[in-house]
Amino acid sequence: MTLTVTADTFQLAEVFTISRGSRTEAKVLTAHLVRDGVNGRGECVPYARYGETLEMVAAQIEGLSPDITRAALQSALPPGAARNAVDCALWDHWAKSTGKRVWELAGLPAPGPEITAFTLSLDTPDRMRAAAAKHAKRPILKIKLGTPDDMARLEAVREGAPDAAIIVDANEGWSAEVYADLAPHLLRLGVKLVEQPLPAGEDGMLGEIARPLPVCADESCHDRNSLADLKGKYDLVNIKLDKTGGLTEALALRDAARAGGFGVMVGCMVGSSLAMAPAVLLAQGAAFTDLDGPLLLSEDREDPLRFDDRGVHPPQPELWG
Repeated sequence: MTLTVTADTFQLAEVFTISRGSRTEAKVLTAHLVRDGVNGRGECVPYARYGETLEMVAAQIEGLSPDITRAALQSALPPGAARNAVDCALWDHWAKSTGKRVWELAGLPAPGPEITAFTLSLDTPDRMRAAAAKHAKRPILKIKLGTPDDMARLEAVREGAPDAAIIVDANEGWSAEVYADLAPHLLRLGVKLVEQPLPAGEDGMLGEIARPLPVCADESCHDRNSLADLKGKYDLVNIKLDKTGGLTEALALRDAARAGGFGVMVGCMVGSSLAMAPAVLLAQGAAFTDLDGPLLLSEDREDPLRFDDRGVHPPQPELWG
């Protein structure tokens, strides 16, 4: 029995920019859990916003016993990238060793394709208008904003893609005053959802104002322990496997969020098809799905996820699960 981790890099098709910076490649870690000749895999994306580095997360994975169980893993590591990679590797190993699919083992209905948003990174208004026009036929565009000069960008995207539904992600980049000024314009331009307009921990104002435009918690929501503080401030939660620490907690968070009256969005970091594969199961029936990571890459895993007019399709067993 072995548990090893490899570092993998995937080049992006274009520079990807959010309010916190830019990147030209996706650096990920892959956990390989080999038992009885069967290799289960899981991918994670360490995220500096949450204090994670590639080296730190790799050390967390390598410090685990290869005979760890999913139940023991939940307390052995905190929610985050390391636990996600190992949790998904354990699910994959279980599926491969039994000849069943993960959704069968989890007691879930057989999954189908889900329409996913496509993300436009932060850029000048002219370039964002051109990018929106290029992708205008996609049903949902997600716009990365989060600066004091966002109104021109938003107008430009709407001009470029007049018929697409729009999601706005501020990545904690606005102040309460900026958001209050922008909110009426977001509504006017037909924005369907705004993600994390204010910094996590500084979002109390959201509980004091009317929210005609649904607001989704991203950086403010990690696992089930986050939900109590979100009540009255957010309408939806964005569930990402790298935040929850794997599919096990993500499924539990999805159920708890819905029971608590929250809508569900399923999102991702910028990673390969292996990272998205478990999230496709999680996204079944979600209000919004944002699993476009592979569409932003110029290279991907073997046996990648399939994307078409029906959305992102569930993985083939050769990839995961």
